[in-house]
Amino acid sequence: MVVKVYIASSSGSTSIKKQQQDVMGFLAANKIEFEECDIAANEENRKWMRENVPEESRPAAGNPLPPQIFNDSKYCGNYEAFFDAREDNAVYAFLGLTAPPGSKEAEALARKDQE
Repeated sequence: MVVKVYIASSSGSTSIKKQQQDVMGFLAANKIEFEECDIAANEENRKWMRENVPEESRPAAGNPLPPQIFNDSKYCGNYEAFFDAREDNAVYAFLGLTAPPGSKEAEALARKDQE
């Protein structure tokens, strides 16, 4: 399973750039392997991302904007969903991955199991 982050390398939006850096920085810092898929330089990536973001996760008008996060072809969410998962110490579950032993998320899951 490969986590894929769909980004736009040449976005004019500083907000999108910061969100992309935030997601990729977090994944790198936590040694979560991911593949960066640039929708600005690769038309196939753009088409695939737009076609595979579920209807209920699309904006009311226009196309879904990066960053969009997938685990292989399974949609995980956008930046807001990632941010919420990170705040809840649930990023591994959000990404469809098993939390490594000793991580905050694994400890939180262990506490829940003991309750």
